[in-house]
Amino acid sequence: MSAPAKSTSRLPPGGRRTAPIGIALRVLSGVLFVAMSCCVKGLSDAVPVGQIVFFRSFVALVPLIVFLIWCREWPHGLATRRPFGHLARCGLGCLAMFTSFATLGLLPVAEATLLGYLSPLFVVLLAGPLLREAVPLVRWLGVLLGLSGVVCLAMPEIGDAVDTPNRLIGIGMGVLTGLLTAGALLQLRRLAQTESAGAIAFYFAVVCSVAGLATVPAGWVMPSTTELVLLVTAGLMGGMAHIAMTLSFRYAEASALAPFEYSTILWAVLCDLLLFGGLPDPIFAAAAALVIAGALVVVRHEMTRARRDRVAAPADDR
Repeated sequence: MSAPAKSTSRLPPGGRRTAPIGIALRVLSGVLFVAMSCCVKGLSDAVPVGQIVFFRSFVALVPLIVFLIWCREWPHGLATRRPFGHLARCGLGCLAMFTSFATLGLLPVAEATLLGYLSPLFVVLLAGPLLREAVPLVRWLGVLLGLSGVVCLAMPEIGDAVDTPNRLIGIGMGVLTGLLTAGALLQLRRLAQTESAGAIAFYFAVVCSVAGLATVPAGWVMPSTTELVLLVTAGLMGGMAHIAMTLSFRYAEASALAPFEYSTILWAVLCDLLLFGGLPDPIFAAAAALVIAGALVVVRHEMTRARRDRVAAPADDR
């Protein structure tokens, strides 16, 4: 899944009183993203990835356009001064969508979701060489914990690589998804300074729709009624998930919402259990603890730094 742009809207009057609304919307977005993943998982054996990407992105334009009209940002809110910045973000994010859907075809939903949590860790790795940011020791600790979780998840399969090649490929695709998402997030940091969240989401959906449509020559299939319902539902769930996530930042600060992002893993485990008859094993639990701990270390450090910068800003203005 892709991270949203920071909302440029101020929090509504009421401050902390509105935080529960933001938290509820953030949890709802996680449920919707997992519902989308379940649809993709159910389609993975019958429908090509490119076709799924097209439906996921094209159908998502419907709730997104309705949302932009409701926010009175249609169509003027789509104006942009940075078309090439959007293109770079969309290219990386679109590749991440392809690899994430491929991962869902090879791994349980919970494991694919867990590997998606690597993206903030890869942001740390890329921020140094690309943005020339100093990376403090605590963030390197978070990266080490997260990568240890991936090794923990993959270790049992390495000895049986001949018997479980698809699983190893799935883990590799999940790691690649995290890396591509991290690149998209870094580009998102630049875009969010001047571009609206609605414009960023809209152009991303359009580019992914075109990319998915371009795979027609590779071979699409005529979906059954059930498959068509899943394709449309995946698009609606994905589009509404982005809307719920965007709205959550209007009602609560990112620091209040960050811990609830990791509730998504609970819904993913329930999805595997109820729909696909799978239960995570102890190795998954250990890997999840390491990856989530690493991500939380990085997120907590970023939030602390952001608060410190906000406190220092008034003094600098004087």
